[in-house]
Amino acid sequence: MYGGDEVSAIVIDVGSYSCKAGYAGDDTPKCVFPSVVGSIEQTGDTDEAKPEKEADSGSDPKNGSKPMDVDKAKTKRKFYLGQELEFRREHMEVISPLKDGTIIDWEVVDNIWNHAFRRRLLINPEEHPMLIAEPSTNSGQQREKAAELMFEKYKVPALFLAKNAVLTSFASGRATSLVVDCGGGSTVVSAVHDGYVLQKSAATSPIGGEFLTDCMMKSLESKGVVVSISLC
Repeated sequence: MYGGDEVSAIVIDVGSYSCKAGYAGDDTPKCVFPSVVGSIEQTGDTDEAKPEKEADSGSDPKNGSKPMDVDKAKTKRKFYLGQELEFRREHMEVISPLKDGTIIDWEVVDNIWNHAFRRRLLINPEEHPMLIAEPSTNSGQQREKAAELMFEKYKVPALFLAKNAVLTSFASGRATSLVVDCGGGSTVVSAVHDGYVLQKSAATSPIGGEFLTDCMMKSLESKGVVVSISLC
């Protein structure tokens, strides 16, 4: 309950491999889709960008002014998420916003959040309080950036950032536990005591599910077995 009204909070968890979003209190997420996105770089101003692109393909820079002109042409990225990744496009690069469990590209995360709210859950984020699951080792700067986006862009009425280890512990009915979180890009071991993560005890490793999958694929390929993996 929020503000005396029956308004369900939205829970969203962006992981290295998948994004899960749904309503608080439900047994399962309403939507699960890959957290990797397809990115195609595009020039911002079409009138100015075209001559610069043509000039860039040429081989006669004029008085060294070309690098400054190219910098002025702002490149924008167009993103493809969810089922849109099933179709290959020219010059499209598949990227992940996380590295070793830490967000490194907030523009991609912003598009993932928007995709989850507008196209999957079909909600207006201004009408729902938000709970964001974050890694146990998340820094204060990362938390501030998440809060800035949620309040300034999505205008959410309330926000709470919860540690993944605490949510996992509560989901199993325990307030004190040792949580081993093996995700797609990293593994985090955290001690939870009375609902709080003991930060000094948290240990991280860059080895995750994707690394183990690569090892298994190489082992199978060495034996002549070819396996194809789809993101969706």
